[in-house]
Amino acid sequence: MDDFLLQATIYLGAMVVAVPLSVRFGMGSVLGYLLAGIIIGPVLGLVGAETEDLQHFAEFGVVLMLFLIGLELDPRGLWEMRKKLIGLGGAQVVLSTTALAAGASLLGFGWQTSLAIGMILALSSTAIVLQTLNEKGLMQTGGGRSAFSVLLTQDIAVIPMLALLPLLAVQGLVSFDEDGSIQRGGEDEALHTMSLVEGLPAWGVTLVTLGAVAAVILAGYYLSQPLFRFIHMARLREMYTAVALVIVVGIAFLMILVGLSPALGAFVAGVVLANSEFRHELEADIEPFKGLLLGLFFITVGAGINFSVLWANLFAVVGLTLAIMVIKGLLLYGIGLAFRLRGRNLWLFTLGLAQAGEFGFVLISFSLQQSVLPVQIGEMLLLVVALSMLLTPLFFILYEVLSHRMGDGGDDAPEPDKIDAQAPIIIAGIGRFGQVVNRMVQASGFKTVVLDNDLAMIRLMRQFGFRGFFGDPTRPELLHAAGLDEAKVLVVAVDDKQAAVRLVAYARRLRPDIAITARAHDRLHVYELYNAGADHIVREMFDSSLRAGRYVLEDMGLTDYEAHELETAFYRHDRQNLRALADVWRPGVPVAQNAAYMERARELNNNLEAALVSQLDEGGPGEPPQTGARHTRSDAGALKGVMARSTGSTPATGES
Repeated sequence: MDDFLLQATIYLGAMVVAVPLSVRFGMGSVLGYLLAGIIIGPVLGLVGAETEDLQHFAEFGVVLMLFLIGLELDPRGLWEMRKKLIGLGGAQVVLSTTALAAGASLLGFGWQTSLAIGMILALSSTAIVLQTLNEKGLMQTGGGRSAFSVLLTQDIAVIPMLALLPLLAVQGLVSFDEDGSIQRGGEDEALHTMSLVEGLPAWGVTLVTLGAVAAVILAGYYLSQPLFRFIHMARLREMYTAVALVIVVGIAFLMILVGLSPALGAFVAGVVLANSEFRHELEADIEPFKGLLLGLFFITVGAGINFSVLWANLFAVVGLTLAIMVIKGLLLYGIGLAFRLRGRNLWLFTLGLAQAGEFGFVLISFSLQQSVLPVQIGEMLLLVVALSMLLTPLFFILYEVLSHRMGDGGDDAPEPDKIDAQAPIIIAGIGRFGQVVNRMVQASGFKTVVLDNDLAMIRLMRQFGFRGFFGDPTRPELLHAAGLDEAKVLVVAVDDKQAAVRLVAYARRLRPDIAITARAHDRLHVYELYNAGADHIVREMFDSSLRAGRYVLEDMGLTDYEAHELETAFYRHDRQNLRALADVWRPGVPVAQNAAYMERARELNNNLEAALVSQLDEGGPGEPPQTGARHTRSDAGALKGVMARSTGSTPATGES
């Protein structure tokens, strides 16, 4: 027990120290994990023999990751990705396997061993690539989505690879009975574990394997909901975590029994449960375990590098690693060009997938058990796979350097949609704010053109029957294509504060007569948008916060009328305060450094408290306001008296 606690302290301590430093210096978390493993293993010798056993445990992090990936992809999503999965991913797997197998054959290996080596090294690291893409915000780029498609194809390809490897067993190390069943040598007997396919003929192995996969699919489809409803009866939070782990662990064990990858079984189960009502519960329960075990897996990879074998064969290992990554890189570059990837997307796709992956460890171990590879070749391949994974974060750093030199050409962004519709109302930005505006306007019988640079949001809109166009709303050519020259109203609801100001200024300069309604993040943003030319400015949280405050007052015992009057008084005084603070606001000067603004704000806040107390004291019986009688004005309207246009006139007010 003492030894276990010591080892746990070492691994977790290395993780806590190395990873933040690695992220801080821009190298990413994965390289930090790998370096931490090298330091506590080969360098300092703090860990040793237990690393290999711990790695088998840590590989469960990869299983959990594939399960979570499956939860994000329902069968319909997989069908929509079929062209990239079959075309892009299929081309990478087939061409890389063929090229690497040919290279192994040139080195003098038999065709069975060469083919096994080609399959092992054709796979890339799902764990490293996805982790890095998510950390660097590259998942939604063209190169990131293409890389994800290839990784998904590779994960699926592990199933036929595991089925094919036993057929490549080298004669003399393994023998076959007359019925086709596999008989191992004495040395291999020590590697035996429980198996449902041991000693079965080839057709029997196939049937059992297919039956296990079918059992996972049917159980996930028919039994998951009754199981979760049963667990829900206990109303214990930890029971959800327990059942989530039982599902993943049980499926992983079943896959091992039939000789398949547990990660692939978990992925299939995730896809089956993607449409389940308990999907988000599963994600929340498993995510912490996935992150911790995945980090532990990377540490064990670094700690497990056999430097004695590496130093004895340094040039051979390094040369093979670089040769493999160059071969895969050239193939990926050609495949990317064929599938119309260009610029930074092409380099991200090429450099991100050039390594070997964690499934290589699984296939190497399986190949050694099945006598497909000699032990010496297996050890060499383990070093090559580990070293290529160690170099991968450096390749991502190289990508960032190349990307920076390419400038901001926008190669990472998907091509904008061709806008083939115009309307009198243009809505720029369709997030939580813009959605409500768009629905209300369309429900009132008016046509809109919606622009947004969030592709996922545009696709979601289309699923609900609302049409929108993908593209950056601040780009002049897209605004003109949407009908800016003839539109009557422009609604600016983009998330980027400065982009909203630029968009308002551009539209006002081009169309002095257009009505512009803009969403402001806060009071200071109101001033900037007004200076840019917005007519009606709405602080995104202001009106909803007023309503919530009124509910609180009612819950504290005030009547509906009293709460309404206090809400109205607060709104009126806030508008007056906005007017007064506009006099002392200075563009580009933080309010905390604007002494006049801070002093005036404190004074106005005290006046506001006194006014509300006075309103409450003076409140009495009276007729509540009639529906619709309350007429409010936008924050822009509050500024009209102090920020008149160049004509000197007071601009018209607008409603918020």
